[in-house]
Amino acid sequence: MKTMKIPKTNVGRILDQRKIPYELYQIPFQDKHMDAVTVAMDLDLPPDKIYKTLVTKGDKTGVVVACIPGNQELDLKLLAKASQNKKMEMLPMKELESVTGYIRGGCSPIGMKKLFPTFIADAAESKEQILVSAGKRGFQVGVDPHALAQVVRAQFVAISRDM
Repeated sequence: MKTMKIPKTNVGRILDQRKIPYELYQIPFQDKHMDAVTVAMDLDLPPDKIYKTLVTKGDKTGVVVACIPGNQELDLKLLAKASQNKKMEMLPMKELESVTGYIRGGCSPIGMKKLFPTFIADAAESKEQILVSAGKRGFQVGVDPHALAQVVRAQFVAISRDM
C-alpha cells in the first residue's frame, strides 16, 4: 500500500510514527455535501467503506467516540450498553472542537486531544480497509480497521443499524 504524508494533521503524524500503512484520499470539500454517502459517491466507493466518526457523551463515562459505516446510523442504546452507560447523547456541535480538537467534517478518531473510549461498528472487522476522516475537511484516510482499533484502543461492537 502506497503511503502519502497528510499535510499538517495529527492523523498523518500518528500513523507515520506507528509505521501503519495508509492511503490518503482527497475530495473537494463542500459544506453542504459532507455526509459519508456523498463522500463515498465522490470517491466511487461503496458507502459501507466510509466510516463516520461520531462523538457522544455518556451519563457515566463522559465522552465516547463511535465509528460507523456511512450508510448506517448510530444506535445510542447499543453504544450506551457497550460503553457501560445508561444514557447517551450526541455531543453538542458547539463543543466538538474544544473537546476533540477537530471541526465538523474533519473529525477523526485518530489524534483527538485525549484518547476517549472508542467503539467501531463490528462490520469493519471483516474489511481489509475502511476510510475515516484524516482530520481535515476533504481528506479521508484508508486504513486497516484492526490497525485503527489498535491506534485508538477501540473495541469492535454492534453499535449501528440501517437507516
